[in-house]
Amino acid sequence: MTATYGILGWPVEHSRSPAMQNAAFRARGLDGNYVCFSVHPDDVADAVRGLKALGVRGANVTVPHKEAVIKWLDDVTPEARAIGAVNTIVRSLDRLVGHNTDAPGLARSLDEAGVEIDGERVLVLGAGGAARAAVVGLAGRGARSIVIAARRLEQSQLLKNELAHVCGRCELSASDMSREVLTAHFRETDLLVQSTSATLANAPDAPGFAAQLPIDALPDNASVIDLVYKPRETAVLLRAKERGLKTVDGLGMLLHQGALAFELWTHLPAPIEVMRRVLES
Repeated sequence: MTATYGILGWPVEHSRSPAMQNAAFRARGLDGNYVCFSVHPDDVADAVRGLKALGVRGANVTVPHKEAVIKWLDDVTPEARAIGAVNTIVRSLDRLVGHNTDAPGLARSLDEAGVEIDGERVLVLGAGGAARAAVVGLAGRGARSIVIAARRLEQSQLLKNELAHVCGRCELSASDMSREVLTAHFRETDLLVQSTSATLANAPDAPGFAAQLPIDALPDNASVIDLVYKPRETAVLLRAKERGLKTVDGLGMLLHQGALAFELWTHLPAPIEVMRRVLES
């Protein structure tokens, strides 16, 4: 019998995950089918119950449901609970268990690009779900310090307070995104992580957002990653490339979080290169 997997989101039709995961199933000779589940925010509880009732073997979760699904699952891993978001659901017998592969997926993408994490000074732009995963993932990999910068200081302060207990020895601090304050932080940054939605293809002022960032203040050996993958080369990455800085696009995180989900579902190594080719095409 064909095993069914899918992704829950709203909207979700644009997702690249079905093509990536179905190619992975074929590459490993598995009888699996991965589909989109378009779930209105009011229907999250029914959707999770439906996964169990219909025998769905596993699922990914994307915006805006990563936080909302938690209360309807049978269990959640400590890391996912610390992040406060689930992006992967694994069926274990008759229980649905929530995981988060975004944090290790980000770390894997940086490893692959040759970007150092251990002992580095990190600046994260944003205080949403992607920022949460970035902070936990990079702190867990030995980042020396992480500054969380959001448009409103209370947002970054709240995230700092919520994650302080899971970040070990990593020094966490909060900041607003005023030009003067950001410039000071940029001068002391080894790795810049852009985790807001401001650089998305349909964002109203992506070039304006990038132009306001003091990219010129970054050290010459700094690296820049934008977690947005559409467009693949965002306005922020373009500015960083003009500086001659090392840049990493968001497709690597998408690839590796999906590969980790595949491995959780199937207990087989993910066919990384097959999945990469599908995403790049």
